[in-house]
Amino acid sequence: MTDGDRFDHPLIERYASPAMARLFSPASRHGTWRTLWIELARAEQALGLPIHDAQIRAMEAVRERFDWERVAAIEKERRHDVMAHVEHLGELAPEARGIIHLGATSCFVTDNGDLMLYRQALRLVERRLCACIDALAAFAAQHRALACLGYTHYQVAQPTTVGKRACLWIQDLLLDLDEIRRVAEWLPARGVKGTTGTQASFLALFDGDHEKVKELDRRVCAAIGFARSIPVSGQTYPRKLDWTIHSALCGIAQSSAKFGADLRLLSHDGELEEPSEKSQIGSSAMAYKKNPMRSERICSLARYVIAATETSAQTAAAQWLERTLDDSAVRRIAIPESFLAIDGILILVENVARGLVVFHKLIERRLKEQLPFLATEELMMAGVRAGGDRQVLHERIRVHSREAVRRLKLEGADRNPLLELLAEDPAFAALGVDFDGLLEATRFVGRAPEQVDEFLANEVRPRLAGYERAAASAELRV
Repeated sequence: MTDGDRFDHPLIERYASPAMARLFSPASRHGTWRTLWIELARAEQALGLPIHDAQIRAMEAVRERFDWERVAAIEKERRHDVMAHVEHLGELAPEARGIIHLGATSCFVTDNGDLMLYRQALRLVERRLCACIDALAAFAAQHRALACLGYTHYQVAQPTTVGKRACLWIQDLLLDLDEIRRVAEWLPARGVKGTTGTQASFLALFDGDHEKVKELDRRVCAAIGFARSIPVSGQTYPRKLDWTIHSALCGIAQSSAKFGADLRLLSHDGELEEPSEKSQIGSSAMAYKKNPMRSERICSLARYVIAATETSAQTAAAQWLERTLDDSAVRRIAIPESFLAIDGILILVENVARGLVVFHKLIERRLKEQLPFLATEELMMAGVRAGGDRQVLHERIRVHSREAVRRLKLEGADRNPLLELLAEDPAFAALGVDFDGLLEATRFVGRAPEQVDEFLANEVRPRLAGYERAAASAELRV
């Protein structure tokens, strides 16, 4: 239950999964700091500094113990969050007090710790993306050959298939999946770089031994699971890393918003519908309504991520010299919130994709209504092959098409009269053109069904190799 007297973040209370929320919790974030202090001490000991096993064991024994009120009290006095945690850990493990944070600067724990969390969050996002792609792939395969109207400029265009359209959504998400995997694999640690990145404090600790300083950096990075650290740094790692991570999340937001917007349009047209529960209410006043609220929520959360990404660009552009602190507050907000929002978005995308409702009869009816217009070029060519004059036939089609539109729009005709008008026209009647045979919908979808098959086999399945559905699916919270 929430506390009615304080603000509870909607991303945590309503949208993101408990797993993603837990990842960015205080216990998780500050737990990474303690891991870093322990691994720093362990590496320093291995390289010859006078650190004892008992000191390391003392820190390990209290790694999960936090007195948050005590931390807050220390921070209120010191006005420094890292030193508050250094002092608190020293209180819990007094044997280790003298060697905690030895040679390090605050960004040793804040930056390395953030990168540890970001990489874990990227892997969770990766699993969510796989779940969405898997769901849409099943939908695309099922409806690979279901012909429907295509739209350009949101105006009726050449037909496609429902499955082929779904592949457009999948392709966007595949590009996002490739980028998330690339960033997660590429992401370096900050490493052990010292106050302004020169490693001067560690060089002093090791009496000028450069090789031990380099080995310290390597050992700590390996201990926290990174293959490498950034080659050079100021006090912080380059904030372009944040921009790279944020951009990958922004890409997912763009793809998801496109998916959500398309569904909202198709829902309005009555062709597709997102899932809904039996007792779900669409409007407090209009009881008949069944709104695309999940798709709307996808678009809404995506808008936030797209906007928040700019903060990382601004921060990267505003890092003066070796470092300035104006990055700190905004990073604590914008990057975790973007991960939480993307988590919520992908839970929604998967939920919608697995429960999409297809209204076959309405799709067929709308296609039949427009197909005579879409088939006019084929009709004209058939007439020419039967001996007709191309220019004469073109003019007759133009005239009858306008009359058919007039009857549909102004008179409310219940079906498209174009074929009847053409069949009665002497220019076509004398040629014996088979109108009905030319209006088979499958004639106008090109290779769409085959494209679906090839796309799923060659692009989707290889990327989902090893994906386990049960491990990634999540229940929609609201």
